[in-house]
Amino acid sequence: MFGKRAPIIALATASGKAGVGVIRLSGEDLRAFIEELFQIELIPRQATLLTLKSANSEPIDTGLAIFFPSPNSFTGEDVLEFQGHGGILVMDLIIQRCLEVGKPYHLRLANPGEFSERAFLNNKIDLAQAEAIADLIDANTQAAVKSASRSLTGVFSMEVNELIDRLTQLRVLVEATLDFPEEEIDFLEKAQAKDQWLFICQRLNKLLKASEQGAILRTGALVVLAGAPNVGKSSILNQLAGQDLAIVTPVAGTTRDRLRETIQIDGVPVQLIDTAGLRDAIDEVEKLGIERSWQTIREADVILFIRDISQLNETEYDGLYIEIQRGISHEVPPPIMIEVWNKQDATKHMPHQDRLVISAKTGYGFEELRARILQAIGWESQSENVIFARQRHIDALLRALEHVQNAGNYLLLGNQSLELFAEELRLAQVSLGEITGKVLADELLGKIFSSFCIGK
Repeated sequence: MFGKRAPIIALATASGKAGVGVIRLSGEDLRAFIEELFQIELIPRQATLLTLKSANSEPIDTGLAIFFPSPNSFTGEDVLEFQGHGGILVMDLIIQRCLEVGKPYHLRLANPGEFSERAFLNNKIDLAQAEAIADLIDANTQAAVKSASRSLTGVFSMEVNELIDRLTQLRVLVEATLDFPEEEIDFLEKAQAKDQWLFICQRLNKLLKASEQGAILRTGALVVLAGAPNVGKSSILNQLAGQDLAIVTPVAGTTRDRLRETIQIDGVPVQLIDTAGLRDAIDEVEKLGIERSWQTIREADVILFIRDISQLNETEYDGLYIEIQRGISHEVPPPIMIEVWNKQDATKHMPHQDRLVISAKTGYGFEELRARILQAIGWESQSENVIFARQRHIDALLRALEHVQNAGNYLLLGNQSLELFAEELRLAQVSLGEITGKVLADELLGKIFSSFCIGK
């Protein structure tokens, strides 16, 4: 946690040359600072064209200044934005001038994510929404943008809060039964508590599934093309990417180093890596490339093991396949291997029907290949219900589901286990509260916001 509430300043737009650059300030009371900086009083929420001047009254830049008084601002504090010309030097000069004028007010440069953190601390957004800001900025597919935008508008948080409310209602019934035993009224039975518990389980499972799909959308997949030399790995990369990225020749060992390209499959970002053919190296350069190939194979989510269909009886491929399986067996989790038979166009001999056969030359079988990749990483389909989740969200949902399932076991035992039933429900609430930030350690908050961009 950053702790101090001194006013802060940062460049809100990307650093570099641009037509417009935006500088953002936030503090508990910026009015006096603003009047001293611009020599005028700004009308709230009205863009004012003015010239920012140096201490010697020399013009620095002309732009638009907008003042958002608290509490109706992004951070919940007074916020000032200055939209000037987006040159690196001019933005730096503006910030330096603001720091100079703001020295008596203890104005300082913002830490990464500090604007979003202040918005969170002032209850303008919850933690899931704050994280969605960073995720929206980092999104690299259209599907990812849509999903992150839904989380930013509070869709994920509303689902979580509804579950917390239902758990609270169930706990109230437990307390009523425990507090009035002499009345001999089973509030849980009367309110159909088992049905309520089942509903919570179903909603939790549904939210967990949507979050797991969103995590795939957020992180994507690392797919490595591996195999012997000259089986068509580079041609497959080019076909998947839709352009000629890798040099393709009949000469074995043409690919000496890893070649990376990020593509989209059904909106999921997939990083493809073409590796050097695995064989006994003939020189030091190829040896280094093969060593890097093995390193990349161990890091993969999915390995496409490429075989030449025209060499069905080639035992070298079988030995290499087994060698790769051994090499990845200690990884947690181990990469998923997909065996791909290339060069369908070059032979009339077809392997068994259950094998994946493609032609990098004609594009035959590539729709099935893309579908197999998505299946391997657990992606099902694009859906409006996908939650753009982080791993910590999934971990919290898993803990909550475990506690709710434990509660169900105690519910079956009857009234003698009601206190344990209530405690498991409480622990489920705590786990869900970690998602929105209602229950979270200060150290974890600091870690989360420090990963944000400066100015956000």
